[in-house]
Amino acid sequence: MTDISAFKSNSSAAVLITGGAGFIGSSLADRLIAAGRKVIVIDNFSPYYDVRIKEKNVSANKDNPAYKLYRCDIEDSAKLSGIFSSEKIGCVIHLAARAGVRPSIDSSLEYVKTNVLGTANILEQMRLHGIKKLIFASSSSVYGNCKAEKFSEDLKISEPVSPYAATKSACEQLCYTWHSLYGIDCLCLRFFTVYGPRQRPDLAINKFARLMKAGKPIEMYGDGSAIRDYTYIGDILNGIEAAMDYCEKKGGYEIINLGGGNPITLKNMIMALEHALGLKAEIKQLPNQPGDVKRTACDCHKAEKLLGYRAATSFDEGLRQFVKWAGLAESKNS
Repeated sequence: MTDISAFKSNSSAAVLITGGAGFIGSSLADRLIAAGRKVIVIDNFSPYYDVRIKEKNVSANKDNPAYKLYRCDIEDSAKLSGIFSSEKIGCVIHLAARAGVRPSIDSSLEYVKTNVLGTANILEQMRLHGIKKLIFASSSSVYGNCKAEKFSEDLKISEPVSPYAATKSACEQLCYTWHSLYGIDCLCLRFFTVYGPRQRPDLAINKFARLMKAGKPIEMYGDGSAIRDYTYIGDILNGIEAAMDYCEKKGGYEIINLGGGNPITLKNMIMALEHALGLKAEIKQLPNQPGDVKRTACDCHKAEKLLGYRAATSFDEGLRQFVKWAGLAESKNS
């Protein structure tokens, strides 16, 4: 795990996590609190999926004096202003966004409103309150149907294939603008298909695992040849912590990939999940979906060079940890 000593030295200032009740955000909050940090969480508890999941994610910290939760939408600039005015914030980890590639096609304007306007609201509050350190959660989806063998940060990203991807690309540019104009140091981290404990229920691994356990068929879009670079949540958290340290010590503006580094096909993902669950999947094959990219493949060289990042968790081990957390492991007495 990365030593975030640079932030411990300024422990009176809190780390603000937007989207801090979600999968990545709540996991990060737990990690930072365990490291002795003060954490402020902003989350609107959107009903995009069962709100009780988010409530459970934050329940362990609700009485911790080092933790404060605000139920707030990042579109609400007035409420954000009140939070930023009343709290001493040293760094912002901006994870909040409308998630999901396919839903963004049906609700494109809402995605633009939340992701782009919401990010501009966060940046403007940082400017107004003199907060200079930002980690922004971008996405591998910005690469679209890139033809490169590995996706490196210097590739052109002008052809997003979903509104979600377009909003993430736009937000990277907003971050650069506020960095250039107002000196906000920012690292934009492009996450590659994060999975593990607390993964959202709408994401493939979680959804497939629960359907398989219930003896129900899973829907496989396309012929199973689509490739994803799955990244375990623990590795993502290590990368965020390293980015925080880099941002504090060196600053500037950087775009950095965080991925697992070992892309696999959808078919092989299903086979690995079968092995982890001790079950056979019943597959219902459906046509490819609009907005889905054919493959993602992370070039991690920049992350390794700047952050000392290297994914440490194999896909099989990550699945075992997910299955254990989800309570889906095969019974030894069965």
